[in-house]
Amino acid sequence: MSDNTPLVAALVAQCRAGFEPEAATDLRRIATAAGTTVDVDVPAAGGFVVANVRGLEPMKWQRALLGRQPIFVRALFVGTGPHSLLDGTQAHERRDRVAPLTALVEALHREIPIPGLVTRKERQSPYGSLRFEMPDTNEGKALSGLGRALESRLAASLRSRDILGGAPAADAAGAAARGANLHVFLADGAHAYVGASVAPWASRWSMGIPRLRMPGGAPSRSTLKLAEAIVTFLGERETGLLRAGLRAIDLGAAPGGWTWQLAHRGLRVIAIDNGSLKGGVRDDPLVTHLRADGLGYVPKRPVDWMTCDIAEQPARIATLVARWIGEGHARHAIFNLKLPMKKRYDEVERCAAIVDAGLERSGMRHSFALRQLYHDREEVTGCVIRLSS
Repeated sequence: MSDNTPLVAALVAQCRAGFEPEAATDLRRIATAAGTTVDVDVPAAGGFVVANVRGLEPMKWQRALLGRQPIFVRALFVGTGPHSLLDGTQAHERRDRVAPLTALVEALHREIPIPGLVTRKERQSPYGSLRFEMPDTNEGKALSGLGRALESRLAASLRSRDILGGAPAADAAGAAARGANLHVFLADGAHAYVGASVAPWASRWSMGIPRLRMPGGAPSRSTLKLAEAIVTFLGERETGLLRAGLRAIDLGAAPGGWTWQLAHRGLRVIAIDNGSLKGGVRDDPLVTHLRADGLGYVPKRPVDWMTCDIAEQPARIATLVARWIGEGHARHAIFNLKLPMKKRYDEVERCAAIVDAGLERSGMRHSFALRQLYHDREEVTGCVIRLSS
């Protein structure tokens, strides 16, 4: 890395491999909302995209992000790069990477304006946590050893200069209270980006990936999709919105992964599916299994939650959600939309418009968000929450 490397502001957005065009569309539409344009580099199946910003105005971007949350971008930070990790040396040669990375971080804080960062004049470390990251690909996973080798040494170097705070914060909110997240993103074995994130830029988790364990009692790995949706969309509101005693209907429930998540939290669940439930959820006293078509089922009285993970055309599921919310069958909903191979972003926006129409018909105030979660595949997850009047 050269001391003369020009520091041009870059937005580095991580995403699921294969969805780089959709992540790039996220950035372009946020840029439009911020009143600017971006040049986006879209590496094929690289698991990330980079937007070069001309005249970055962070506060405008911050307002745009608050108004238009990305769908396919998993994690986002503002920084500089790519910076060479080799600087003309051979890859097999040992060399000190910590000193140049330290210099890049110092230059980042000095020259790239990032909203929410404290200044050194306030006698507080500007960064509360250090995140060494890499693309969520097989090639990226091969870089994890290099990241681990560098992380503790770089952290010690930055703390000695009062740039990095103490132990890493557990999430973005904790880091923001003590400083921003500092990112070192290894794009490959030879190049890295450095940057920072604070809310609403920041993900709560490194690489935008929550670390969830497969629960032993759940009948299928699909349970992790709902678990991630809950921590992503509900956050600190989970205990109030998913408290014991509430009533839920799970459409397309078999073999019961989503039903298990709801019953595990004490909700009474009607599981709708012509297929069979498996494991302990089959005999759970909180679960009633009705053999019926989830697309046609209508409850006799309103429930607190509707969840749906049915493999069906996304517009049909969006219409189902719009009907359930618009007609008052459920207060809240979490659902999956299985995406087509082409024009995926167009289909997502079409489905969003269908759900929005249902929310308008309900006459109630709701929040509505769509995200491609880590445990999603060729799909996105939606969440509708009824707000207090």
